Amino acid sequence: MKALLIARRELAGYLRTLSGYVIIAAILALNGLFFNAFALGKAVERSATVLSNFFYYSSGFTLVASVFISMRLLAEERQAGTLPLLYSSPLKDWDIVLGKYLAGLAFLAVHLVCTLHMPLLIMVHGKVSAGHIFAGYLGLLLLGSASLAVGTLGSALARSQMMAAILTSVMLVALMLCWLLARITEQPLAGVFSALSLWNQHFPPFQAGLVHVRDVAYYLLLTYVALFGATRVLEARRWR
Repeated sequence: MKALLIARRELAGYLRTLSGYVIIAAILALNGLFFNAFALGKAVERSATVLSNFFYYSSGFTLVASVFISMRLLAEERQAGTLPLLYSSPLKDWDIVLGKYLAGLAFLAVHLVCTLHMPLLIMVHGKVSAGHIFAGYLGLLLLGSASLAVGTLGSALARSQMMAAILTSVMLVALMLCWLLARITEQPLAGVFSALSLWNQHFPPFQAGLVHVRDVAYYLLLTYVALFGATRVLEARRWR
């Protein structure tokens, strides 16, 4: 319950400031441009292929949105000097981390809902299954959830929002490049790096309209581990 109260307060902060709307507007504009390039520029392609391409580049925009949304979660409190106020409140560190994370996830979900009209427009001149759309958006939400959790960890570690964005970007890029390490290493390390890959190993099935339990479990586990790490960082700072 306490985490939900924090989430409500943090979400209201996003909606009251101009920065939240700028983030959504900019990424929606880029999504629209890329959608037109794929849907209109490649009209000869099958509708399912156009939809798959939409989820392909939307995953990149989701990652970018996650970085910008998460960079303020905890770093802003530390930068403004209000973090000690949170420490002095009757809130547990897990409540603080979870509340701020849930606010960021809700804001990201708003962004994803605003893109829903794009795949629906494909139905005007083509035919796509509702299952493909559902699987794609589930993948985007899970990818965004894990990326936001990593961003929450980066925001907990950083002293400023800019440093939080840089640190989060580095961690996400490192996770995405694990598939390259999997290609140049031998087993069992190759299997480990492949399983850790943020995008190449786990998102393409969602992009194609398929939902695998292993991919869902990976994103949920990464989310939990990153939030657990952010909680431990707050605990360490509390007792300094």
